[in-house]
Amino acid sequence: MKPAISPGSALFSSGPTKKAPGFSLNQLSDASLGRSHRAKPAKAKLSSAIDRMHAMLGLPADYRLGIVPGSDTGAVEMAMWSVLGARGVDVLAWESFGKTWVSDAVKQLKLDDITILQADWGDLPDLSATQPDRDILFTWNGTTSGVRVPDADWIAADRTGLVIADATSACFAMDMDWAKIDIATFSWQKSLGGEGGHGVIILSPRAVERLESYTPPWPLPKIFQLTKNGKLIEGIFSGATINTPSMLCVEDLHAALDWAEGIGGLPGLIARSEASLAAVADWVAQTDWVDFLASDPATRSCTSICLKIVHPAMTGLPTEAQAAFAKQMTALLEAEQVAFDIGAYRDAPPGLRLWGGPTVDPDDIAALLPWLDWAFASILADTKI
Repeated sequence: MKPAISPGSALFSSGPTKKAPGFSLNQLSDASLGRSHRAKPAKAKLSSAIDRMHAMLGLPADYRLGIVPGSDTGAVEMAMWSVLGARGVDVLAWESFGKTWVSDAVKQLKLDDITILQADWGDLPDLSATQPDRDILFTWNGTTSGVRVPDADWIAADRTGLVIADATSACFAMDMDWAKIDIATFSWQKSLGGEGGHGVIILSPRAVERLESYTPPWPLPKIFQLTKNGKLIEGIFSGATINTPSMLCVEDLHAALDWAEGIGGLPGLIARSEASLAAVADWVAQTDWVDFLASDPATRSCTSICLKIVHPAMTGLPTEAQAAFAKQMTALLEAEQVAFDIGAYRDAPPGLRLWGGPTVDPDDIAALLPWLDWAFASILADTKI
């Protein structure tokens, strides 16, 4: 039967993600609009946003955090174009975005000394195969596969290479061992539910040393340039952005940070996301038609919760038929206005993807699960298999 209770919000998209609870456009009324982003009021907003994110993430005092163009993608590629090539690099890929960084390294930068460590959907590559004297590039959380690294124990504390982590779906939702990371990137449109278009880059002192001592052999576009005359452009990390930011988006970020602080900061954010994952895990354990795409429970993402359909009637079907079935489910749920945008990523195996980031209420995740059962049963009954 159709469930009697619906989620309070049907917004489970993996990006842009749901706004923070209680969000209102009235919260943006103090935005520094119509002013230069170099003017004191606007720059103060940017600088404050940087300081607040730095503090909430618990970064070491000597780590720098800056706002950069192009969302997380721009931030990752800024890091790659700026520091890679100084030594060999191990690039890890187990989902779509990791494969994009592999393509960048091989086809765009054309690096001479590159080792590619890949895994199939749902798995991680052999993390122990990375070398501490080489640079390492990886996604902390695979947004399109729902697979995350369980920890940073596999990264050597005495490494001589740099560790670059694409952490766009991990920052503000997962514990991260900053001592093991030299460059991290994210976009606040993920776990904080902010508006898209802006990226963030985090640099350790070791990363700054590489930037100031190494000149890559390829041209650097202006929006990738972190140094000038061999020195770090410090202004980037105090609110002097490379290009013109949206001050409306910055104000929106402040509103999200206000909410995050109100629920206890980083521990509160992580707790909400983990509660959503726990609700899904309990349901999966009792449900015979669905399973996590992540093969190892220790690697299940608490933000991008990716599910596959494992009912015997479905597993023998061609991939196209499985994808069509999943699309019928998501269309039915959208028509009922209980879940929007929960289809698997276009390159991923057929299935469902629920965003369980901190801005999503865990009670809404719990309320959605019976609807998934109903949608599956409804489509299965109407499908001739």
